[in-house]
Amino acid sequence: MEGRVIDRINALRVETPSWGYGNSGTRFKVFAQPGAARTIEEKLADAGMVNRLTGICPSVAIHIPWDRVDDWNALRQFAAAQGVGIGAINPNLFQDDGYMLGSLGHPLATTRRQAVNHVLECIEIAAKVGSSIVSLWLADGTNYPGQDDLRARRRRLLECLKEIYAAMPSGIRLLVEYKFFEPGFYSTDLPDWGTAYSLCIELGSQAEVLVDTGHHAQGVNVEQIVAQLLDVGRLGGFHFNARKYADDDLIVGSTNPFELFLIFNELVAAEDEGDDTVAHCARSVAYMVDQSHNIEPKIEAMVQSVINIQTAHAKALLVDRSRLRDAQLKGDVLGAHRVLLEAYETDVRPLLQEARRRLSIDVDPVAAFRASGYSERVARERGKAAAASGYPGA
Repeated sequence: MEGRVIDRINALRVETPSWGYGNSGTRFKVFAQPGAARTIEEKLADAGMVNRLTGICPSVAIHIPWDRVDDWNALRQFAAAQGVGIGAINPNLFQDDGYMLGSLGHPLATTRRQAVNHVLECIEIAAKVGSSIVSLWLADGTNYPGQDDLRARRRRLLECLKEIYAAMPSGIRLLVEYKFFEPGFYSTDLPDWGTAYSLCIELGSQAEVLVDTGHHAQGVNVEQIVAQLLDVGRLGGFHFNARKYADDDLIVGSTNPFELFLIFNELVAAEDEGDDTVAHCARSVAYMVDQSHNIEPKIEAMVQSVINIQTAHAKALLVDRSRLRDAQLKGDVLGAHRVLLEAYETDVRPLLQEARRRLSIDVDPVAAFRASGYSERVARERGKAAAASGYPGA
């Protein structure tokens, strides 16, 4: 039993984001940190360090145009030399001045054309670097009632997405992300999983929903959303992070680790599901971290996020599915709940340590990083890059 659990712990793959390694923060202020990555090459080097420490982070999501280069083959080779590959390609459809009133849903056809062309460029980049995912998040929405025709916005968005989808080669997935508010404070064009799902259904099987754990209103049952999308075979991926109130840039599992466990409980259960569609969907989910560390050390924060993901995943693997089903069928409400609590309250640190031994890495990745001298070395080599307000690359 323990051996099978450890095998599954080590089979998990978590993608880290290039933007999590550079200076970044809130719209109010970015606090520059010594040694923070300034270029995509430095970001890949830092991601390589995270992969060596954790053993399960072999790919890096990139953001375009923040990470654009002239020679994609050279970048792919550089990434390989750091022990990582290029993962999801993320188009930026929110920082250009022309996107003030939206991108794919903008009232002006010229702006929509600009946005579509940018996503088409990202699809080409994905093919060049060997990525299988284009991850799409839109800041599109409105701030005031009457600002725009809400039904017209959906029609424009769908028209643009259909053109984008038609250009996608086989083997590349379009993951459609949603967020219930911000930066649109009256309406958001993709406000919930149902809206994203309905668009994916209209597009085709290569379009799937991406769930960002920080993009929901307070009290939303994220694990139920996960279960629903798994059951219809349209859960494409996660952006893992955490938030206490409205944004999503805290370390994964830092505010509600039980929720993270419950999410993985649904995922693990679906992986073992007898229904081939559900099981295939669960096993194909792309696990990605989406964090922009503002005051915490960037690489250490990334490592801690990965550890928290591993911890929740390991606990979910320990749920006694047979006892759980038996209690559910008998209507034993608290008995079923206790089965989950038993797994959640288990100290899985010894399991994770053994899993790391089998990967021939240090059993304590954070301690190993602090002892490595890597942070001090890159601080000396890179210095302290200038920072400003806003997102990375602003």
